[in-house]
Amino acid sequence: MRFHFDATKSERLRANPKRGIGFEEAQEIFSKPYYLDHRSDVPEQYRAIGWVKGKLYTLIFEARSDEEGEYYHLVTLWKATREERQLYESHS
Repeated sequence: MRFHFDATKSERLRANPKRGIGFEEAQEIFSKPYYLDHRSDVPEQYRAIGWVKGKLYTLIFEARSDEEGEYYHLVTLWKATREERQLYESHS
């Protein structure tokens, strides 16, 4: 699985106390069980809710393709809300 993201945005997310991690760490979501749903159609985005460093996070991403095949473009992330925590718990 390949990932792409804006490195400057990743640093801003990491520095924000409401986020606490960057996209580099957020990739951990895909290595454990996670909840996935479709978020929007234009552009087509998905929401993954899963664990990173012992905390539950929500990650928004787009599935894209290039000459090497499919990759995930990471858009934004935040600590999971109460509603997102309930979604994760009821579907895992």
